[in-house]
Amino acid sequence: MKSRTAAVLTVLCAATALTACGDDEPAPKGQQVPVTATDTSCEVTTTLFTPGTVTFTVTNRGQRATGVYVYGREGDAFTKVIAEVADVPAGRTGDLRASLQTGTYEVACKPGRQGDGVRTKITVSDDGNLASAAAEVAYDRSVTIELTDDAMTGVDALIAEPGEKLAFKVTNKTAGARTLYVLNPDGKRVAEMKAEANGTAETVVTLGAAGDWSLKVKGDGVPSVSKRLVVR
Repeated sequence: MKSRTAAVLTVLCAATALTACGDDEPAPKGQQVPVTATDTSCEVTTTLFTPGTVTFTVTNRGQRATGVYVYGREGDAFTKVIAEVADVPAGRTGDLRASLQTGTYEVACKPGRQGDGVRTKITVSDDGNLASAAAEVAYDRSVTIELTDDAMTGVDALIAEPGEKLAFKVTNKTAGARTLYVLNPDGKRVAEMKAEANGTAETVVTLGAAGDWSLKVKGDGVPSVSKRLVVR
């Protein structure tokens, strides 16, 4: 009964102020997971968790305010509201805190607080090693890059912030292997990923100091291609 009461209190906290529960002490944040919402997407950076308190930090990059919910399974569908935040205004960030037990849930972003929303399924598991591994590769947002014989698309006018984690996801549409290098403002190589012919590759890069970074692609028998990455 005690644990059930604690879970109910946590949900009530998440559904209201999302900052504290009780008069004296703030509710624990527990696992913290970035979520990026737009008018058409709801990207949860990690989808595997250990049981306990989870704080979803929601950044709304859309044009409309969005409601964010965690749903549990009720019968054959995910309709049971576990926690919610009324809305996160466009261009703002808000926290959604929930107490999750072992099982499967759905995180929903609802632009304009309408309909079923855009949903991402998450799993809460007792396998701590697996959950820790998933947390290791958490990122703030993904950057999808396509490589052709003479071009690199998907990164024009790319701007990021110091400390931001970017997941670079590369699709190589050429007949030869290509390697993408991430270089800091000093020209030092901080990451590289090799995509075989007609293959894919990906890695997560944590950006450091502000400045003009660069992305450079090289391959045998083809000219190198570079793009600027502004970190500010």
